[in-house]
Amino acid sequence: MTGCAVDNGFWRKKRVLLTGHTGFKGAWASVWLAQMGAEVFGVSLPPETDPSLYQIISSEVNHTSYFVDINDRQKLTEIVQDVQPEIVLHMAAQALVRKSYRLPLETYQTNVLGTLNLLNALIDVTAIKAVLVVTSDKVYLNNETGHPFKESDPLGGDDPYSSSKAACEIATASFAQSFFADKNIPIATARAGNVIGGGDFSEDRLIPDIWRATENGESVKLRYPNATRPWQHVLESISGYLTYLQSLSTASATDKNIPKALNFGPADMEVLSVGKIASRLQASFGINSDWDLESAPQLPEKSSLALDASLADETINWRAKWNSEQTLEKTAAWYEAYRNKKNMHAFTLKQIQEYSS
Repeated sequence: MTGCAVDNGFWRKKRVLLTGHTGFKGAWASVWLAQMGAEVFGVSLPPETDPSLYQIISSEVNHTSYFVDINDRQKLTEIVQDVQPEIVLHMAAQALVRKSYRLPLETYQTNVLGTLNLLNALIDVTAIKAVLVVTSDKVYLNNETGHPFKESDPLGGDDPYSSSKAACEIATASFAQSFFADKNIPIATARAGNVIGGGDFSEDRLIPDIWRATENGESVKLRYPNATRPWQHVLESISGYLTYLQSLSTASATDKNIPKALNFGPADMEVLSVGKIASRLQASFGINSDWDLESAPQLPEKSSLALDASLADETINWRAKWNSEQTLEKTAAWYEAYRNKKNMHAFTLKQIQEYSS
């Protein structure tokens, strides 16, 4: 395994526009960036859950927050012009598959047009060095053959969330070529595996569902226990994004050596079933009971998904550090510390330092 390739010195005093900073991954990113001395400007809707990682740690994170919907083009443009960012990490999205069935138009609006609102606002920003748009491991046309997807594989998506992210990839690439290539400003997309870790309290996600069931003394109900996913700790994906942005910002917009889309997935393409993850995490929480199969009819989901992240290793020297055992250990430790009312900003920083050491 390689060491963490995130360069603290690069981020010191960088003006970073971070969208989606009130979300699970965004909150982790804001802690790490602020710890490195970056000037973090967060743009997001208010937290959707109570509790939320953002609420738990935000008072101790040195950052500026703007609670704005990225679909509000005028307000978003005003913020971008005011901030004049050097680096942009775009994570704001409607990120839930099941919610996309309930709110398909809103999902497309946010994930496609919201992203274009941001890119359009950045056209006249002269300070910008690089932009990274985070999409999903679900952007690929998944015929469930089981092979790990490479960046060159066709994009697609059967459900509204997956297809909205695939459409975001296409729109971002077009916008980048049309409006940023001649400015020497690289615009890229990142496709990360299923991210888990402490501080996720979202609806319809495996780890929060297990946590809530544990706290309520209930058995967790699983929709598709045999489905396999490329699970990875939240710090793996964020380290990938930050390393990618470092490389992009020091390369020209037409540099063929830095791909404009990269996968970030677990080491050696490790995949585990939903049921196995649930059983192992419940054991980490000290729960003897196992999960139950959800009896109600369920919306369709793909049974298998795997990513090949070797291109990130070859081009930007990024590779996952923690295997599934370490990932689940760190995840369980975070929730245990939260249960015991520890200082969670300090504990979150501790896990970042353990990862980056």
